[in-house]
Amino acid sequence: MSLHPSEVPPRTPSRVPVLLRSCHLESALAVTAFVTALAVAGGRGASGAVLVFVTVLAGQLSVGWCNDAADAGRDTVCGRPDKPVATGELPSRTVAVAAGAALALCVPLSLLNGAAAGAAHLVGVAAGWAYNLRFKRTVLSPLPYAVGFGSLPAFVTLGPPSQAWPAWWAVTAGALLGVGAHVINVLPDIEDDLATGVRGLPQRLGRAACRWSAPFVMPAAVGVVVVGPPGAVTVSGWILAAAAGCVAVLGTALPSAAGSRWPFRAALVVAGTAVTQLLLRGADMA
Repeated sequence: MSLHPSEVPPRTPSRVPVLLRSCHLESALAVTAFVTALAVAGGRGASGAVLVFVTVLAGQLSVGWCNDAADAGRDTVCGRPDKPVATGELPSRTVAVAAGAALALCVPLSLLNGAAAGAAHLVGVAAGWAYNLRFKRTVLSPLPYAVGFGSLPAFVTLGPPSQAWPAWWAVTAGALLGVGAHVINVLPDIEDDLATGVRGLPQRLGRAACRWSAPFVMPAAVGVVVVGPPGAVTVSGWILAAAAGCVAVLGTALPSAAGSRWPFRAALVVAGTAVTQLLLRGADMA
């Protein structure tokens, strides 16, 4: 016996596309690509680079979903149209389960890179979760970003083949990129954050201060990568640092519409510039 077409139950739409919209996919893929490129430059080889890719992606997905689960109530109050939990397309419990599953996958993947490298990566992921669950509301909100991004060079160099501590300038550049990313990521939502009780350091400083401080923090990371490694600074290095400064200023210091993604994309360009320089000096990172 067959059902009449009108009696066939409607197909439940897949939640995968909605979950991908809820995981901060753009930033997750950017960080994953940057770290994988560093791993290639560090001599991880094809299989090692693939392992780094899936490890970092799992960690970034867990942090992204944790963020949306933790902010579900606040995003709903603010009417965020870009957040599936706030629009009712996705239950917050589903996002929380996805975050937990990604974290559970991230732990063994991290340790497959070696105990020391895995520990460094898990420290960074834990910093991301700590920011989402606690630090984003405190004056110490930049700290998890500094720890999370600063741990990425350690994750690369503590794994094979070098298995050595990263150079100071690689960790410093990562930490500066993290702090700059934090300021720029908060910039479009400062008013909504303050209205819902989120008072991290950027929110306390205010929009104007963030617009002027971010262009200095991000290129500072590029500057550290340019002048930190051994040897004389090349002309191309100075040009790279100057270009990063121009992009940062254009992306953040100039006025833009509320909620604009241009500051975030400018940060990705500056971060990409720093990673490019790291790739050029990959042999000196450890």
